[in-house]
Amino acid sequence: MDKKYLNKIIKGDCIEILKKLPENSIDLIFADPPYNLQLKGELYRPNQTKVSAVNDEWDKFSSFDEYDKFTYDWLKECQRVLKKDGSIWVIGSYHNIFRVGKIMQDLGFWVLNDIIWIKTNPMPNFKGTRFNNAQETLILASKSQKSKVTFHYKSMKAFNDDKQMRSDWYIPICNGGERIKVNGEKAHSTQKPEALLFRIILSTSNIGDVILDPFMGSGTTGAVAKKMGRNFIGIEKEDFYIKIANERIKKVKPLDDELLHYPIEEKLPKVPFGNLIENRLINIGDYLYSKDEKYKAKILADATLSWSDRVGSIHKISADILGKISNNGWTFWHTKDKNGNSILIDETRNEYIKKYLTQTYAIRKI
Repeated sequence: MDKKYLNKIIKGDCIEILKKLPENSIDLIFADPPYNLQLKGELYRPNQTKVSAVNDEWDKFSSFDEYDKFTYDWLKECQRVLKKDGSIWVIGSYHNIFRVGKIMQDLGFWVLNDIIWIKTNPMPNFKGTRFNNAQETLILASKSQKSKVTFHYKSMKAFNDDKQMRSDWYIPICNGGERIKVNGEKAHSTQKPEALLFRIILSTSNIGDVILDPFMGSGTTGAVAKKMGRNFIGIEKEDFYIKIANERIKKVKPLDDELLHYPIEEKLPKVPFGNLIENRLINIGDYLYSKDEKYKAKILADATLSWSDRVGSIHKISADILGKISNNGWTFWHTKDKNGNSILIDETRNEYIKKYLTQTYAIRKI
């Protein structure tokens, strides 16, 4: 990616600016497009104070056909600039998200999840004519069905107290000190909370990635990206929003790199059992034992085990002993040191990794 685009908000129409970006250059896209709310007239609270609703010109379209064409055009360009293993998030309400989702699928995006952002402090329905709208929907998709996207599953599970992160996110709307105001009024009618972007960036990007926001608005994407050591590209056509976003992002202090690495996501390299034999960490002719030493199997020269009348891998023989279809031999078998102490062969594997592969891989004991 040309550095002239990085960590900047580019003024202009999003479709025209997107056409200038190189193909396959973006790691992650977060898009918060106009919702086409179709609001009519003014809205007042029961105490007759006026509600500051979304009535901006950028959210107005003459018809669904016009909105659909606009959506198709910007999504088509996003697909072009997204890397083959990149991800895209699009947020919307019931007014537009179903139309957006169909167009994404028509273009070939592969939908991975729909995330429901449940607002813990939603705006009430003042007219009392329908249910209180307390949610928005985010579509998470890859560029194609074959894409191998970044997804930090283990980190998000740890984030959620070691429970799988679900697709319903309880996050309050942007208010209090986070809400940007000018002369006492909201600077942007649909400012998104940083907590929402934090989860998105944490789960589906890496340090140094380039994150694109084609509707930058108040700059939430840029602020969180900078804080988390990512690069960003923002597109925005309103001078007012560009000004407040730049001022906001300028105040952000990036986190130290050491805080942004995810050791829990680092994968151990695949080490065949035979590697331990050829490097003399385990010897041909020795025995491997079950934890209770009820079973033992002899190590053959080809790294198979001989047990009873059967020969097979460390995994196959341990599965046969347990009467299972498959089993992890690394966590079943033990060797003995010269003093007769039992050593799990998975620990011996970690010793091999530490000795021979530390320049390439971080060691993590699971």
